[in-house]
Amino acid sequence: MWTEEQIKGYLRENLKESRYIHVIGVMETAEKLATIYGEDKVKSRYAALIHDLAKHESGETLISICKNHGYTLNSVEINSPHLLHGLVGAIIAKEKMGIEDDDILNAAIFHTTGKENMTLLEKIIYIADYIEPSRDFPGVEELREITFKNLDKGLLKAFDNTIKFIIDKGLLIHQRTIEARNYIVNNK
Repeated sequence: MWTEEQIKGYLRENLKESRYIHVIGVMETAEKLATIYGEDKVKSRYAALIHDLAKHESGETLISICKNHGYTLNSVEINSPHLLHGLVGAIIAKEKMGIEDDDILNAAIFHTTGKENMTLLEKIIYIADYIEPSRDFPGVEELREITFKNLDKGLLKAFDNTIKFIIDKGLLIHQRTIEARNYIVNNK
């Protein structure tokens, strides 16, 4: 398995500088959240490092890689292929970097959409991606405060914000995002 430094080298070579800074911010935020909520810090760091491995790939490439690896894509994924960058990142992490840990790979896969009954690591990577220090949008400070006090409340607010944003933009909402939100509401 690649070391963190090897992965960082790959990221520096393949991502824009702003995206690299974002990934490091996600890693640092995930580690803080892991400390608070009792998750493995090493897994948190690795999952954060790989979450945007494929962010630079075109929609056509993302779709092609998924199909070539036997994944059946739904209409939302075909029409919004950027949603697949987590899955493709996990494929690259496994095949190229030797990362075999399903917890780490799944956290990368579901960091964009979320999913029903997320694991602690999946929750941490999803929200760390949303609130890392370089993120700047109205309400982000409040969301950070909520998240560091109550992870599920932070996630629920993030899902609500995401769904409203997607609706306002007239885009397709992935079913997993709706299922993730509903699961939290049903299990408060």
